[in-house]
Amino acid sequence: MHKVIQPKILYFGTSVVLISTVNEDGTPNLAPMSSAWWLNQSCMLGMSSKSQTVQNLIRERECVLNLPSVDLIPAIDQLTLLTGRNPVPESKAERGYQHEADKFGIAGLTPLPSELVHAPRVKECPIHLEARLVKVHPFEEPSSLVAMEVYIEKVHIEEGLLMDGESNYIDPSKWNPMIMNFCEYFGLSEQLSASKLAPVFGPRSV
Repeated sequence: MHKVIQPKILYFGTSVVLISTVNEDGTPNLAPMSSAWWLNQSCMLGMSSKSQTVQNLIRERECVLNLPSVDLIPAIDQLTLLTGRNPVPESKAERGYQHEADKFGIAGLTPLPSELVHAPRVKECPIHLEARLVKVHPFEEPSSLVAMEVYIEKVHIEEGLLMDGESNYIDPSKWNPMIMNFCEYFGLSEQLSASKLAPVFGPRSV
């Protein structure tokens, strides 16, 4: 039997993304988020326009989407309730956010230079996606939420995630992304069965 409810939030499960951007003074900023979805070479990012990350993205029009695996949960926890905004927006301060300029340092993460954008990559993340901002879409007006459409320009992958004997295809059995499911961290279980969708997208399309 189904029941009508009013859940506080609708986070049925999306990948956690560590977004690196460049602050106005040229220093790097790093922020975790989990409202992201992907289509072809593009990604849609849902965030508050009050965040430093969104302000940086709108100004610089570029970023790196770093995808952490489940072993980076402690680093993500270190970044929780921190913001690059100074002063901290009132709405965030009320939720316990504090200003932190050195996000990489406090999380124990290592910046790597990117090839096409100025924002650094996160060495400890197995996947880095250099991206450029395409468009900002207002979301749930009159709230501060926006959906930012970015185009992926370059993909960096840890070699150990590739299919054996392949140079451009990721083996999904080797990739264990961090998933945010109703505000709790999850990984992936083992594959349940072969998908009938795979042939639709072409051979080895995952």
